[in-house]
Amino acid sequence: MRVPYQEILRVWQEADELPEIADAWLWDHLMPIVGPKDGDILEGWTLLSALAARTDRLRLGHLVTSNRLRHPALLGKMATTLDVISGGRLVMGLGVGGTQQPPGAGGIAGENPAAAEYAGYGLSLVPPGEGIARLAETLAILRGMWSQDVFDFDGRYNSLSGNRNQPKPVQHPGPPVLIGGWGTRLLRLVAEHADIWNIPGPPHNSVEHLRERSRVLDAHCAAIGRDPGTITRSVQYIVSYDDPAGDRAVLAQLIAAGFTHLVLSLRSPYPPGIARRLVDELITPLQAATAARRR
Repeated sequence: MRVPYQEILRVWQEADELPEIADAWLWDHLMPIVGPKDGDILEGWTLLSALAARTDRLRLGHLVTSNRLRHPALLGKMATTLDVISGGRLVMGLGVGGTQQPPGAGGIAGENPAAAEYAGYGLSLVPPGEGIARLAETLAILRGMWSQDVFDFDGRYNSLSGNRNQPKPVQHPGPPVLIGGWGTRLLRLVAEHADIWNIPGPPHNSVEHLRERSRVLDAHCAAIGRDPGTITRSVQYIVSYDDPAGDRAVLAQLIAAGFTHLVLSLRSPYPPGIARRLVDELITPLQAATAARRR
């Protein structure tokens, strides 16, 4: 939110030069959802395509694509195109998108943070159960059109007849799938379909809450006969900028809780040389401490 393209590009290109940073992420909103309602915000998939063309190494994606903003087959074609542009670097991040929430269950002052955004773009909020079902259909459509030459699909919410998606993604049978969220029904989809599970960390969710949700995911995996160790546990953490020791302490707790993929979220404005600072102040010390514990 409220960050010009050149500033985003600067940080991504800095990170692209640092092998300690594995991937880079955008979010998928059309209007600011926190703070003042005005201010610039760029559409996520066109922005990601531009950044893919201006970087060489970073894996990249969205935390997470809103399943409510684009038709699943169109999204599948967009993802295929971006995987080709990036030379096979896309991670397909997906989430349910905006859903109806009971009073008091939303964001600041009990508001549903998606309500104004969806109203502004003529989109409807759906019940949570429908949101989960729609996401399940999207996952089936993506897998089918990425892997089959001619693909048909007949679901409750989507139907395709004779879908042809050429070229196929560079990655076979398709980009890895990341699903973001923490609801119990959503975690069932993670167990069934995801390579990576992502959840916001502190201060949004306590470390103990993350452990509890991870146990729910383990139970879903056991129910379907999947090894839970085949799902990477990913967590977002907002970097403080002025307390690297405090950041390292929280990140160490997250690693101890089983979260091996750490997404270091940055608030704007981005300080000069911030990617290098992340490596020097957070990533390298954490890697050294983790290696020392294993010896």
